[in-house]
Amino acid sequence: MTPPGILNDRYQLVESLGTGGMALVYKAKDLMLERFVAVKVLREDFSVDAAFRERFRQEAKAAANLSHPNIVTVHDFGLDQRHLFIVMEFVPGTDLKSRIHEKGRFEVQEALDLMVQACQGVGYAHRAGLVHCDIKPHNLLVSPDGRLKVTDFGIARALATISPEERSDVVWGSPLYFSPEQAAGLPPSPASDVYSLGVILYEMLTGQLPFNSPDATELARMHREVQPVPLRALNPGVPKALEDIIMKVLSKEPAARYRTADQLGRLLAGLQTIKDASTRPQPVIAPSASTVPVQAAAPEHAPAPTATSVYPPPPVAFDTETPEKKSPDWGTLLLWLVAGAAMFGLIPFWLYVYLTLRP
Repeated sequence: MTPPGILNDRYQLVESLGTGGMALVYKAKDLMLERFVAVKVLREDFSVDAAFRERFRQEAKAAANLSHPNIVTVHDFGLDQRHLFIVMEFVPGTDLKSRIHEKGRFEVQEALDLMVQACQGVGYAHRAGLVHCDIKPHNLLVSPDGRLKVTDFGIARALATISPEERSDVVWGSPLYFSPEQAAGLPPSPASDVYSLGVILYEMLTGQLPFNSPDATELARMHREVQPVPLRALNPGVPKALEDIIMKVLSKEPAARYRTADQLGRLLAGLQTIKDASTRPQPVIAPSASTVPVQAAAPEHAPAPTATSVYPPPPVAFDTETPEKKSPDWGTLLLWLVAGAAMFGLIPFWLYVYLTLRP
């Protein structure tokens, strides 16, 4: 396929960024706004197929309605010289699959940072009523500053159009990453995307996929029937709590997983918080007086101990406040005077009565 140099007299194709099953992606320059964009051009042999043309249009429509920092923004959609194309935000960097090939195995913290972002993007799509249906590291773009964005909503499904009874002989998705229900031709759900995110996280932490086979049919069977090797058997550095989360995500039954990517993202973010807290410097607690060692008198010419070589004894709390002089309570004093006067004034009276009545 030889695409035109300029689409719609506006988008000048600069270089190829990659190829997919039904489209090619190019870096292009928007001549009107003078910025770089990514242009996905439908393959010519698919362009004549009405069904593929409609799917391509639906992808543009579905993605254009999503506005989130972790989702690639769609700017435009058009047809030029029988070439259907979608114009998207250009994300510098590479896809996550290339990063996995380069690194082999991610550090836990880096894997969590990227996966939390993926969950935020996919979770936003779930809240908007869409199931991505094709979550794989090739569709997760990572910029040099660590920003992750989800792309390629080519086979996304609107939740409102999915019937629980539907069954299809055509399996959509990537066999290495799709869920057991997708492998069986059953309808996808947000839990299907969660499973795929779990497969990606498993691969990032262990350097290998939970299931691998050159045969797509065998891969589908493994997703439906085979239990993956526990992560810590392949990477003992993975925390037990994280292993438990991922093994739950890889459950065969959708009901046994987390229902949406938002739920998974919150749990992974919680592990990030625990990890961050464990790496913060701990406060130094001064020893009590009973635990401070008694230091022998230093020789006359011995160097003075530095602040880091001796634990200073805990300070003794002294009450250094001088009590304030209280002003006399004149009311109380007056009452005492009145009472005293009354008492001493009655003594002569009772003495007179006693002497008068005495026989």
